Amino acid sequence: MENEMYPEPSTELNRQRQELAPATAAAFKAFSESVFADGALPGKTKELIAVAVAHVTQCPYCIRSHTGRALRKGASQQELMEAIWVAAEMRAGGASAHSNLALDTMNRIAAKHAHTT
Repeated sequence: MENEMYPEPSTELNRQRQELAPATAAAFKAFSESVFADGALPGKTKELIAVAVAHVTQCPYCIRSHTGRALRKGASQQELMEAIWVAAEMRAGGASAHSNLALDTMNRIAAKHAHTT
């Protein structure tokens, strides 16, 4: 992942982030720990969701981190790949569903044009 756009995560960058906004960093850490704790959904399921979401948001840091965490919580490679395919379908499905906006716009403009000619 090493390149200018995505520097490798490091202890130094993490320390700097915490020093620049310590209260916010601590609150975010507590929030994250709370979100990923076992609850109505087990932690493994939450990590699979996170992997899927990370693919939709296209965050390389999140993809790497949550894939590793999901594996450590017992997710199989097959479960991870299925979660990724769910993300891909949702991303494609969103584009397909939102085509309604373009179709509606085309129909409205065509209707206006038909009334003016």
